[in-house]
Amino acid sequence: MKKAQNSIGIFDSGLGGLTILKEIRRAMPRENIIYFGDSAHVPYGSKSKETVSQFSLDIAKFLESKKVKLILVACNTASALALSTLQKHISVPILGVITPGAKAATKTKTKNIFVIGTRATIKSGAYAKEIKKIDAKANIKQIACPLFVPLIEEDLADDKITNLVIKKYLSEVKKFGPCTLILGCTHYPVIKKNIAKFLPKAVLVDSAKEITKEAKLLLEKENLLNKTGKGKIELFVSDSPKNFAELAKRILGFNIKAKEIRFYI
Repeated sequence: MKKAQNSIGIFDSGLGGLTILKEIRRAMPRENIIYFGDSAHVPYGSKSKETVSQFSLDIAKFLESKKVKLILVACNTASALALSTLQKHISVPILGVITPGAKAATKTKTKNIFVIGTRATIKSGAYAKEIKKIDAKANIKQIACPLFVPLIEEDLADDKITNLVIKKYLSEVKKFGPCTLILGCTHYPVIKKNIAKFLPKAVLVDSAKEITKEAKLLLEKENLLNKTGKGKIELFVSDSPKNFAELAKRILGFNIKAKEIRFYI
């Protein structure tokens, strides 16, 4: 039986999902959180649907064993390729980042919507499909940005090379003028300020903020919102816990220890 005191489970291919953890912490500070970063297999964006689905299922089963009350699939690639598989095999409610981001994009003033993400997310067309369900007249363009994740994972968010890569990938968007830009990877909010500076006329949709809203609404509806105590965080990774914890501090703003868990090859 799920209880309000049970944790929210979050998983991502690496560091990116910490942007969601940070938003959950801000919006629901009493919630306990268990986070899994698959640092051994980052990035997911270059892997097959079958591989991403298997990794995601293994992690979701691990979180389920921890008796979480909700699982947030922080990885856009996993949300695009593995969400339906997870929902078939996992008994815990599961939310992906695609639908909340698509909903938010259709509420902006412009119908010109750009989606940036990993190659796998873009190839799946998941955002375009969701947006078209809501607004068939939306003008959607998609851009794969495969170098963003490794740059962020290597702690180069503030390096000039990242700004050069932003210019390389997003010059087409800059020429377009006012538009909506979906940050279609939870790593991307780490370089949100860089992107906003390069695209001052774009409205940026941050999936971390949007899935947090959806999660809070779901927990309120199910009467599972934790109303007592101070939330605790457990951090698990599949490789290099010390390095992961050091990078996590830069995103979260506080120290946190990471435990290494390996349950697949």
